[in-house]
Amino acid sequence: MKHLGTKRIETERLILRPFRLNDAPAMYENWARDPEVTKYLTWQPYSGVETADEILSIWTKEYEKKDFYQWAIELKKLGQPIGSISVVEMKEKAKVAHIGYALGRNWWRQGIMSEALKAVMDFLFDEVGVNRLESRHDPNNPNSGKVMVKCGMKYECTMRQSDWNNQGICDASWYALLKSER
Repeated sequence: MKHLGTKRIETERLILRPFRLNDAPAMYENWARDPEVTKYLTWQPYSGVETADEILSIWTKEYEKKDFYQWAIELKKLGQPIGSISVVEMKEKAKVAHIGYALGRNWWRQGIMSEALKAVMDFLFDEVGVNRLESRHDPNNPNSGKVMVKCGMKYECTMRQSDWNNQGICDASWYALLKSER
């Protein structure tokens, strides 16, 4: 793979870009503090903007690494981040990238996450040279799976009690798309 780092990506409604330190208030307010957003994720809602400050301090240093992919999802008309999308795991030899995402509740069911995921998928396939993109969700959160399907990912399996999130031990429904299937 040819790692390029978190490059800016623009779509019709969105700018996907590296986070900046001054994104902490928007990150906290728009999604990271909301227990409904984090319900099926592996991290707890942030208790204060200080947590966002700490996370962004780590991420902004990680941007020096070309194999670090963590985008802020900025809605153009709002001019601030409303969510995030990232490569949460990479398998170099197999050319596999696992994608995770979170979006503020005010922007659910508007096609925003599908737009962001599709743009990241295109970037990873076309520019980085990934062969397989995959993601998973708790079956109790079917809307996350709908995003994956809308972007062309195919359902592969549900692994029983193979994962953990803020609800405890859970099943994990896996989806993937190969570069050759596009």
